[in-house]
Amino acid sequence: MKLSMRLISAALLMFMIFVAAMGPVTVEARTCESQSHRFKGKCLSDGNCGNVCHNEGFGGGKCRGFRRRCFCTRNC
Repeated sequence: MKLSMRLISAALLMFMIFVAAMGPVTVEARTCESQSHRFKGKCLSDGNCGNVCHNEGFGGGKCRGFRRRCFCTRNC
């Protein structure tokens, strides 16, 4: 009986260490992009692009591409 309690305790401790080593499980949402309809000119600042996109109802925005266009982003 004493041996089985030690075995169970050791197995439980190993399981807890294994679960703790895995860390938190995070799930990333997909990100959808759409070119901004209200941004004018070349996009030189991600912050400015993000502000315009917030006004369009998106979560943020980034400057992209060779032509430096503002693309708004949101979780799908």
